[in-house]
Amino acid sequence: MKRSLALTVTLALGMAAGAAAQTPAAPAAAPPATAQPTKVAVIAFQVAVAQTNEGQRDFADLEKKFQPRQDHLKALSDEVDSLTKQLQAQSATLSEAQKTQKSSEIDTKKKQLDRDAEDARTDFQQQMNDLYQTLASKVYDSMQAYAEKEGYALVLDMAEQQSPVLYATQTTNITKAVVDAYNLKSGVPAPPPQPAAGAGSSTGTPLAPAPRTTPKPASGSH
Repeated sequence: MKRSLALTVTLALGMAAGAAAQTPAAPAAAPPATAQPTKVAVIAFQVAVAQTNEGQRDFADLEKKFQPRQDHLKALSDEVDSLTKQLQAQSATLSEAQKTQKSSEIDTKKKQLDRDAEDARTDFQQQMNDLYQTLASKVYDSMQAYAEKEGYALVLDMAEQQSPVLYATQTTNITKAVVDAYNLKSGVPAPPPQPAAGAGSSTGTPLAPAPRTTPKPASGSH
């Protein structure tokens, strides 16, 4: 009986092994297709906007527009300095009433200077923001078209304060290429060289910097 059971088990195992040998093996997995590398570019976007021929022209025109107000602030600042020096030089010979009068005059001039300087800064900042945003939106469109043409899947702004870019080779920097593409599209010629000193360099009221923001793509743009 035991021998018969052992024979039955042996035959069963043999049949199972034969069936397994006749079952076709699963096809080997095909090797994965070679992934195409993702092209990534970097750009100093604010620099690109400022370096376009149109940007250089428009920013220079804005400074010229504000030159009379800069001259006014310079004259008012010089007047305050002159009155202050006079009061210091004549302090020993002036009566208390005269000192009070001259001090009050200087204080009035200083308040006027501060008020006029703040108004000029506010107006200049607002107008330059408007100018920058309008131009930046157009430069953005040129950048997008260039990136799509060259097959870039991602463009990072390395000029942003919180930029994630720690290193990039020069071959990935498309700033100049975008500037050249925009200049060609706009047709604006390169402006003549500007004087080294800016319009606001002598007044103590610095011109406001352009905003460090990258415009969002316009609705419907591709």
